[in-house]
Amino acid sequence: MKRLAGVILYGVIGSTLPILTAAADDTLPAIAYATPTSELMQLDNGVVLEGSDLSSLDTYTSGFRFTAGFSPWQLPRLDIGAEIAYRESDEVPIASSMTPLIMDTLSLGGALVAGIRMGAVSMYAKSGLTEWRGETNLPQGDEGGTTWLQGFGATLTINRLITRLEYERVDAPTLSHLNHLSASLHLPF
Repeated sequence: MKRLAGVILYGVIGSTLPILTAAADDTLPAIAYATPTSELMQLDNGVVLEGSDLSSLDTYTSGFRFTAGFSPWQLPRLDIGAEIAYRESDEVPIASSMTPLIMDTLSLGGALVAGIRMGAVSMYAKSGLTEWRGETNLPQGDEGGTTWLQGFGATLTINRLITRLEYERVDAPTLSHLNHLSASLHLPF
């Protein structure tokens, strides 16, 4: 395994494999779409596995995201991968027609992710589908379906300071609580 970052945490995934946290190490760049606070693991074949928790500021939604990707050896600055995300939302207020509703939703989505690293700047985009089910406080109000998931983001690293901006949109009016725009600053030490 190759070392991706300065801090190493040990955990078990199937067998005893080191789990690496994404930290700013100028000599060993992480993949373009990796979250600075996620856990990373790089296999000997070049595949990078990333996992992170998902939660919303309004506390309605929680879940997790798992991404597997790699950089083709012919194009070392290009990162491509696939992402699976599970989200669970409890008691989300939704305005439907004239009646306000309370909805619990479960969603499982998959997306293709592609990013490019250009020195201190990394940019990425994702596109995929999300399958969802929702239960409302009305007897006939259960809903569900499949909808598009799209997003993009950018990361800027200056010395050890990592700034990140990400936007993700689920293309269903009932799931507007899953749309998010996030900005963050990370200073690993």
